[in-house]
Amino acid sequence: MLAGPARLGRTRLVAVDGPSGAGKSRFAARLADALAVLPGGRPPVVHTDDLLDGWDDQVTFWPRLDDWVLSPLRAGRPGAYRRYSWVRQRFLPRPVPVPVTSVLVLEGVSAARAVIGPELTLAVFVTAPAPLRLARAVARDGPEILPELRRWHAGERAHFTADDTASRADLLVDGAPALPHDADRYYVRIR
Repeated sequence: MLAGPARLGRTRLVAVDGPSGAGKSRFAARLADALAVLPGGRPPVVHTDDLLDGWDDQVTFWPRLDDWVLSPLRAGRPGAYRRYSWVRQRFLPRPVPVPVTSVLVLEGVSAARAVIGPELTLAVFVTAPAPLRLARAVARDGPEILPELRRWHAGERAHFTADDTASRADLLVDGAPALPHDADRYYVRIR
C-alpha cells in the first residue's frame, strides 16, 4: 500500500469494506496501528457509520463524506465531519478533524464503492459467514437491533451485488479464518 500512489490529493486512501460484523473495524484499527510508524504517526480512520443519518442512510450518506472529508483532501486541505450519535439520533455539533496525511483509512459498508475506485490506493473487502456476522453484531449492539439489522443486511447484499465490490477489491480478507494464526497480528488473505 505504501508503494502505491496517492490518488486523493496527496493522500493514499485505503477503503476497508465488507458486510456488518465481518471484522472491518478491527482490521482498519490494526492497519492504522501498523502504519503508526510513518512520519506523522497513526493515520486517521474515518468510520462510515459515523456519517450515517440513522438506519435508512445505509448507502446514501456518500455526499456528506465527499463534501466534508474527501473533497477537502482532494484539494490538499484538511476535512472535518460531524459524527452521528446513534443514541441521540442526530449529528453532534463538534466537528471531528481529518488532517491531510499520507494515508487515510475509510472503514465501513460501501467504503470501497465503485465511484471512489479511481482515488483508492487500496481496496480491502473483509468477509465472514453470515451467522457469525449476525452473532457479532447482536453481541456488540444488543438483540433489540435485530429488526433493523435484518433490513440492514438485505441492503448490504443489494449494494454489494449491484456494486460488485468484492470482485473489485485488491485484497479479500477472511474475518473468521479457521487456519491457525496469530489473530492479534495477522489476517488470512483469501485473494
